[in-house]
Amino acid sequence: MAKLLVKLQRYFRRKPVRFFTLLALYLAAGSLVFLHSGFAGEPTVTGSQRSPGAGEGPGLPYLGVMQLSRGFKAAVTMPEGGRRHGPWFKSTSKELAERTKAGDYGSTRSRALRGRSGREKEEDRARYIGCYVDNTRRRTLRGVSFFDYKKMTVFRCQDNCAERGYLYAGLEFGAECYCGHKVQASNASESECNMECKGERSNICGGVNRLSIYRLELAQESARRYGSAIFRGCFRRPDNVSIALPVSQLMLNMSVDKCVDFCTEKEYPLSALAGITCRCGFPTTLFTLHEREDEQLCAQKCAGEEFESCGTAEYVLVYQTQVQDNRCMDRRFLPTRAKQLVALASFPGAGNTWARHLIELATGFYTGSYYFDGSLYNKGFKGERDHWRSGRTICIKTHESGQKEIESFDSAILLIRNPYKALMAEFNRKYGGHIGFAAHTHWKGKEWPEFVANYAPWWATHTLDWLRYGKRVLVVHFEDLKRDLFVQLQRMVGLLGIAACEDRLLCVEGQKDGNFKRSGLRKLEYDPYTPEMRKMISGYIKTVDTALKLRNLSGVPDDYYPR
Repeated sequence: MAKLLVKLQRYFRRKPVRFFTLLALYLAAGSLVFLHSGFAGEPTVTGSQRSPGAGEGPGLPYLGVMQLSRGFKAAVTMPEGGRRHGPWFKSTSKELAERTKAGDYGSTRSRALRGRSGREKEEDRARYIGCYVDNTRRRTLRGVSFFDYKKMTVFRCQDNCAERGYLYAGLEFGAECYCGHKVQASNASESECNMECKGERSNICGGVNRLSIYRLELAQESARRYGSAIFRGCFRRPDNVSIALPVSQLMLNMSVDKCVDFCTEKEYPLSALAGITCRCGFPTTLFTLHEREDEQLCAQKCAGEEFESCGTAEYVLVYQTQVQDNRCMDRRFLPTRAKQLVALASFPGAGNTWARHLIELATGFYTGSYYFDGSLYNKGFKGERDHWRSGRTICIKTHESGQKEIESFDSAILLIRNPYKALMAEFNRKYGGHIGFAAHTHWKGKEWPEFVANYAPWWATHTLDWLRYGKRVLVVHFEDLKRDLFVQLQRMVGLLGIAACEDRLLCVEGQKDGNFKRSGLRKLEYDPYTPEMRKMISGYIKTVDTALKLRNLSGVPDDYYPR
């Protein structure tokens, strides 16, 4: 072997060109192998590969909709200039079949849900609320509806209603899907919702004049989009319409595009369609957008577009344009040193960054941090660089839970979130960044079980310590803040000693998401919590619930159940 190596050395020393040629070929071959592995994608998790106990029992339900591949072959291009549909429009089965094919809405989910009843689970995107009576003359859910007598599934109905921003999705007769913002009927017996879904025999899709209704969670977080505009709903025309919506234009050939473009050009964030009149303005106390009406009241066809609704003289359809509402965008440091230190305390993953974003918009002052995160500073949190005792910021972010640290603050806003969601959010942040995601290998490896074992007890002790040692603690549940942002933000701003300007809070509602929210598309295809984990976490939930009630506070929200 040694003689062979010596001969090769002498050969290449005499002919160095051949040596470098072979070296170049070797490196090129290695590069091709590397590129191929980079675009091959990750293996898909099928039902047989799910972790033991996943999706079973009364704990946190099956999660997720899809897994994104790393390769280019997973990319799906959307058609440009898609048509906007009014609330009365009914999609055809052919159109929805094409969409299903493009997005693979049903196949992966159906395989994962096989063998489980839809009414026995709470998904992270929807919660089953019961069987309801429906009437063909006056529908229980009065938004968009569509039918598919071959491939209807629970997930497909939920997905289409959530995409359009509705709060409820209902299935009837095994093949009919109805969407709406209000449930306008009485409950029926569960036994009357007895028809299997046409595309998913293991699940129930209502019955004869009976709806299986789900409350959509993602619809509360995301808005209904039509091109560049965001649909806000149908509203009664404000009394002082010329003041509430000061700019108007008569449009005999009215369409959503024309009105949105007109208000965008005039630099207004709201576009209101009132028959053949387009009105523009801001959300104000005269027009808060809090009293939403039945969309059927706005279901008058547009003069210039057959498949759109343009509202009426009395009921207007409102869209949010791409114009930024600058009434709440100015921020600065406190002009004088704060006399008290106010903590914005939360367990990691409970939405502290989002709450800081809301507080800064609502008050106009920067928030500080017990730590320093350069990525947050670069995203606009200028108080991140200040020392937490500087007194230049309106409140201080902290995840600390020791007695000494807690007693350093004069008052606190304590943000509490469902531990199942908080643990997953923090795990994603730890391994994927503030708006990224942990890799599949982290969830399936030893990292996730170790993380839950260490962090789940901390979720409980964090709340208990702040309730015990904190001074003037205002408890805010993350779920309540999402559900009723205006009221909860008023409470938070009140504790900070700032007079809440209602117009500014209304501005915050339109800018609430910021750049600190993970995409709703990438979800796990299985429940990462084992039965042992759920049993442990349920015990901590009960402990926190009891501690809150002992202090005459409302217990944890219903979203935390079942336990």
